[in-house]
Amino acid sequence: MPATHPQFSSERLERALGYIDAYWSRLERFGPHDEGTLLGVPRPYFVPSAEARGGFNFEEIYYWDTYFIAQGLIGTRREGAVMGLANNLISLQKRFNIIPNAGRSYFTGRSQPPLLTSLIFEVYQAEGNKHWLADALDAAKEEYRTVWLGTRHPNWRQVFHGLSRYYDVNVLHDLAEAESGWDMTTRFNRECLSYIPVDLNALLYKYERDFETGAMILGYLEEAREWAKRALKRKAMMRKYLWDEEKGFYFDYNYLTGKRSNVWSLAGFYPMWAGLDGPKTAARVVRQLDRFEYSGGLSATAAKPLVAMTLPAQWAYPNGWAPLHLIVCEALERYEYHREADRIARKWLRNNLERFEATGEFMEKYNVVDRADEPAPGVYPSQTGFGWTNGVFRRLAITYLRPDELPKNLQLRQGSLQRSLGALPALLPRFSLKLLKR
Repeated sequence: MPATHPQFSSERLERALGYIDAYWSRLERFGPHDEGTLLGVPRPYFVPSAEARGGFNFEEIYYWDTYFIAQGLIGTRREGAVMGLANNLISLQKRFNIIPNAGRSYFTGRSQPPLLTSLIFEVYQAEGNKHWLADALDAAKEEYRTVWLGTRHPNWRQVFHGLSRYYDVNVLHDLAEAESGWDMTTRFNRECLSYIPVDLNALLYKYERDFETGAMILGYLEEAREWAKRALKRKAMMRKYLWDEEKGFYFDYNYLTGKRSNVWSLAGFYPMWAGLDGPKTAARVVRQLDRFEYSGGLSATAAKPLVAMTLPAQWAYPNGWAPLHLIVCEALERYEYHREADRIARKWLRNNLERFEATGEFMEKYNVVDRADEPAPGVYPSQTGFGWTNGVFRRLAITYLRPDELPKNLQLRQGSLQRSLGALPALLPRFSLKLLKR
């Protein structure tokens, strides 16, 4: 695995970043009232793509897309829209007792990877409004309890020693896999309901830590202590069932067979991103980077899937995805693996930029093994546009590129996004230690 560090020029970046800035207006929608199956939300939002391609015509808000799109708005003239995006998700939770996969009535039977608390803290760090924080966290706590800790239909997700799975109201494996966002992937062998996923439980660990942080900010010390205890309990169960000591990595766990999956995936970096790992565990996880790293960035899974798929698996080798690159780079930064994060960010940026220069568009996903080749297909046609790719590209460019590599009008902003996601939760080990010793 060559440790290359691609270089860039301000001229190349100017066109790409200009395209992204102009494209937001094509993705923006505003619909405060229901219209047919389309669910109204109170503030403007952004759809994944403006192009109608392969039968897709996006007009609805998507849960985890919204989080990654928001990363591209921070530090721009549209930064004020981020609170509106959070309020939209909160409004859906309050109305339906779930944040749907997307803003359609037929998507209310499942959700997507829970990132609401991370978005809430992005807003709080910018706005500092404690009243808003308290109300927003109350909505997130209800999502956490009702959706992710549900023990019976229609939210039968907490199924094994306090750990949760992905689910769908129709109790079908493929639709539960759609809730994971990784539709389709080799991770679950088309038996998603049977698996305790690494990424989901790492995200729920981060919810518990974020609730602890929020309670500390709002002055509720006993509540903070209880959230710290919940997080430590989840951590212990994840270490027992999802961590493979021999391999030095996290794997999804089939709780029906009692066996871990043999599929290496970037989901194994989510515990680092959430701050769950100690330095020694993080070092072992980082040593597995070369299983995923290629000239175009990180593959969602390692090279040789050990399961046979009857449907195309686009969330697998050789495909790379913007959200996973941001998660991994943030995970590496959290544990001070700055050189590795810089290298991966630059490879991904180069891959995106080369395809943009060849096609005039950003893509939903990329081939990271052969940058000139098309990505492996999914169960639906590859989309262009593309909201979360645009957002992550801008975020990584501003964070990792040198001033001389950026357009002059952006050089003053370089470093403005150096703060890692969840800077407040990074303080939690200190808070937790104090609380648990009381």
